[in-house]
Amino acid sequence: MYKENYNKILELRHELHAHPELSLNEKNTKLKLKNFLAANTSLAIVDCGEWFYAARYLEGTPAIAFRAEMDALPICELNNLNYKSQNKGVAHKCGHDGHCAVLCGLALELEKIKPHRSCYLIFQHAEEIGQGGEICSKILDERNITEIYAFHNLSGWPENSIITRKGLCQLASQGLTIKFLGRDSHASEPENGINPAYAIAELIIYVKELLKLNKNILCTPVNINLGEKNFGISPGEGEVSFTLRADSLENIKLFENKILAKAQELFNNNFEVERVDKFPETVSADWCVEQVNKAARKLGLNCLNMPEPWRASEDFGYYTCKRSGAMFYIGNGENWPALHTASYDFNDNIIESAVNIFLELYKL
Repeated sequence: MYKENYNKILELRHELHAHPELSLNEKNTKLKLKNFLAANTSLAIVDCGEWFYAARYLEGTPAIAFRAEMDALPICELNNLNYKSQNKGVAHKCGHDGHCAVLCGLALELEKIKPHRSCYLIFQHAEEIGQGGEICSKILDERNITEIYAFHNLSGWPENSIITRKGLCQLASQGLTIKFLGRDSHASEPENGINPAYAIAELIIYVKELLKLNKNILCTPVNINLGEKNFGISPGEGEVSFTLRADSLENIKLFENKILAKAQELFNNNFEVERVDKFPETVSADWCVEQVNKAARKLGLNCLNMPEPWRASEDFGYYTCKRSGAMFYIGNGENWPALHTASYDFNDNIIESAVNIFLELYKL
């Protein structure tokens, strides 16, 4: 990576970090990225509303694509950085500022080489809530893109190591809320009401027992909401929320059906169901993983195999279910703060490796 390009990208990364925006609100982030590309590259920029892409067209050639995410998280910035978040309660605690900066770095590097095939740089919205990938993945068909790549920074692994896994690399997930609709009563006359507390408790215990028989499913209770701290009222409504994870959305649905059947047994049909944050499984094609490893070895980077899928979900699966592609990971350092924590910040030391891997993938 050219030194002058690295300096520009480092400045851009810190600018993005200082002004984070939540999913579906990435308006200024998108504008900053578009303006940077317009000022520094000759790529065509196509605005698609909540997201955009930059492209180098070369008709009659196979097209490759790379994706980065623009959204931040509702987590407070605690780090004492000279580029710390200026948006209260919002911060880039997953490193999407770094991912976008890297994709812009690739754009700068593409300006230095002779093109030999079409290339698309996808700047996606709303990854954290699983809503952006499904929309943006339509470009694969529209532009006849044949392969696609993305990376994620990953703490707990050696700095600048390239981590890959063939096949399933990140789990599918879905948020499930069951709201029980009973009837209030005076706390001294609970028999005159229908309090869902016991149904919620029994359902959670049922799920715990069910998990003993389903080792390939994760189902985590994340919230319970029942009444108020009012000792004179027996509440009539309550809800429980779970996060379900599995190797496929199909298996999540099968497990969900068992939960809902139990809810019906406990509370008849007097409940409502809400499903949110749906993420498909992310599956990397073997040959695309080989391409990543080939690029990494050419650059002299350490290649490591991820023995088990990363449990965290990623909506890149919307792309890989349509086209061959690979999600790979770059180590932040074995003692680097974990993603989605207040002490985390993207490791600028991995920017050059990420840009160079993308560039080599384009050249292959």
